[in-house]
Amino acid sequence: MSDILISFAELQDQLEIVLKHYHFSPSRAKACAKLFAQTDLDGVRSHGVNRFSKFLDFIRKGYVLPQNSPTLESSLGVFERWNGQRGVGNLNAQFAMGRAIAISEQFGIGCVALKNTNHWMRGGNFGWQAIESGKIGICFTNTKPNMPAWGGAEPKLGNNPLVIAIPRKNGAVVLDMAMSQFAYGKLSLYSQSGKKAPYPAGFDQEGNLTQEPQTIIENELALPAGMWKGAGLSLVLDMLAAIFSEGDSTHEVNQSGEEIGLSQVFLCFDPKKLELDSWLDQKGEAIIQDLKDSKVFNGQEVFYPGEQVLKTRHRNMENRIPVNEAVWKEILKESEL
Repeated sequence: MSDILISFAELQDQLEIVLKHYHFSPSRAKACAKLFAQTDLDGVRSHGVNRFSKFLDFIRKGYVLPQNSPTLESSLGVFERWNGQRGVGNLNAQFAMGRAIAISEQFGIGCVALKNTNHWMRGGNFGWQAIESGKIGICFTNTKPNMPAWGGAEPKLGNNPLVIAIPRKNGAVVLDMAMSQFAYGKLSLYSQSGKKAPYPAGFDQEGNLTQEPQTIIENELALPAGMWKGAGLSLVLDMLAAIFSEGDSTHEVNQSGEEIGLSQVFLCFDPKKLELDSWLDQKGEAIIQDLKDSKVFNGQEVFYPGEQVLKTRHRNMENRIPVNEAVWKEILKESEL
């Protein structure tokens, strides 16, 4: 089916109605719905309402527990450790980044480790959360095994997303990337539309590189970004998330058969408290200006991470958000139950 255009307010309102049917409190339903809607508003369709149906399915199966909130396990100045209690992944992550922001305002640096949580959907939301408070934010999560070790023939590593967000007066720099060349949400979009990935995106069962998204999804053999370098980075991010949170690592997440009980880390730096705010503005602007002055090949343009997000957000707020018609019908059906 084709896309239809939905306003941000209507999208959020309908999601909120559905979540209340799934025993979310009014405030939690509103916050969760806004995070989903914000993802599509910013153009990250692979991690927004296209995942909403699976999210509801995880609630029905008891993998995601809507009433549960994180509980504190350890507090040591700049560092806190929390148990996500298998609650709603994006709400848990929003809470954890909020705590990291608050700690950084006191100490200059804040670190929160979160175990036993669920998929945070779009990790970039929490980088933008740090940006909106004027902070530098870094966060990462592990996942179930869905990527091979370099040279391996089975999924052993997670595609373990990493977010790095740096405030800037003329446009924040926000890197939001998985350790696979293409996130599985993006591969699903290619598969649904009958398209191949534009570049090799994973391996088939014989170990050959392929651009066929469904083959990669079925084998869970996504190509590590940067090949062996991405595989190495995936491993150490998983180690840090599991060690800091005292939670499950990627291979332990897999034991349940579902992607639940994840481990995550949220770091925040307050430039004002660290007496770096003026230097951040000056140096950040110089770095981005040098990048934008780059010579380019014919017809090409250089963008910094996050540059297109605000443009997309503004366009979708004015013209409404494109949503797959079948997905929208499913949301309306759920809201009428």
